[in-house]
Amino acid sequence: MIKVLSVISDTNIGGAGRVLINYLKYYDRENFSMVVALPKGSMLKERLAKFNIPIYEIDGMADKSMDFGAIKELKKVIKAENPDIVHTHGSMSGRIAGRQCGKVVIYTRHSAFPVSNRIKKGPGRFINKKINEHYADRIIAISPAAAENLTEGGISPDIIDIMMNGVEPVKRLPDEEVWDLKEDFGIGPENFTVGIIARIEDYKGHMDILQAVKNIVDTGRKIKLIIAGSGSYEREVKDRIRELGLENNVVFMGFVSDVASILSIIDLQLNASWGTETSSLSILEGFSMGIPAVVSDYGGNPCLVEDGVNGLIFKRRDPDDLTRCILKIMDSEKLLDEMGKKALEGYKAKFTGEIFASNIEKIYVKTLKGVKNG
Repeated sequence: MIKVLSVISDTNIGGAGRVLINYLKYYDRENFSMVVALPKGSMLKERLAKFNIPIYEIDGMADKSMDFGAIKELKKVIKAENPDIVHTHGSMSGRIAGRQCGKVVIYTRHSAFPVSNRIKKGPGRFINKKINEHYADRIIAISPAAAENLTEGGISPDIIDIMMNGVEPVKRLPDEEVWDLKEDFGIGPENFTVGIIARIEDYKGHMDILQAVKNIVDTGRKIKLIIAGSGSYEREVKDRIRELGLENNVVFMGFVSDVASILSIIDLQLNASWGTETSSLSILEGFSMGIPAVVSDYGGNPCLVEDGVNGLIFKRRDPDDLTRCILKIMDSEKLLDEMGKKALEGYKAKFTGEIFASNIEKIYVKTLKGVKNG
């Protein structure tokens, strides 16, 4: 039996938290046992409690990668549980604690941001490489974009495993509930409905999507946009909706924990990120329902969407190109249906929760065996 301590610093349920939840739904309980350490008060605790695993709440590491006080507390957990592997999600404190206790350390890189010049070259690159390689036996990058982000900062590709995320399939709501939801949101049979499920930050591209919707409205076509999520850029997005006169075309849902309610009423999912994107879980959840996607060419999006097969790819920060892609699918029911079928086929072949959990466990085993190459 291999025991794994997962350390996550999130207080909300973001991408890393959802990845951990998905793994715990499908992990091999006969050969692995799981323990989780998270910040005190994290929203994740309630979601993880149903898996009947030990959960430790740690003071001080809430939404922080590095906290010296948390290192001390995490070392206590490691000594009490004696895991074979410490697997961290956004927690340098967890990596340091694991290494100081002599444990195998793995961490997952969930995001990709532009690498600063001070890390790309010179002493900064050397220091970044040494720190990351000292405090990790292996690094899991959830897309080629995340791996490139790491190597751009000097980290050796030999300790990086690229492993795409997987998700639990989302079940479409019964037709009666779908009709009721559409009626509540003013979505008629004449409307083509698109949606974005993402944090509302400037780099997620909501402004580009709003401009594309405005372009389509100006052609006389009937379109509705569902925006689900919350974030620091929410006021600016709402102001822009009013400026463009799209109040009757946009439904603002805020944070939604049950994505089935959104995915059941949309025809096409959108992702317009231009600042960070590695492996969108919501896009994969849409694929599990046979919903194609139009995504930007940034980061990990092209790793999920094959242009012209299960969706279309547009040039980042180009609302006109996004408009073109939406209209191409919107104006062809046959294309929408074909892409939806390919999206579901691709999900079943590569992105299920079972495939994801198995891939994680293969990395656990090979790391314990001391395999060095990526």
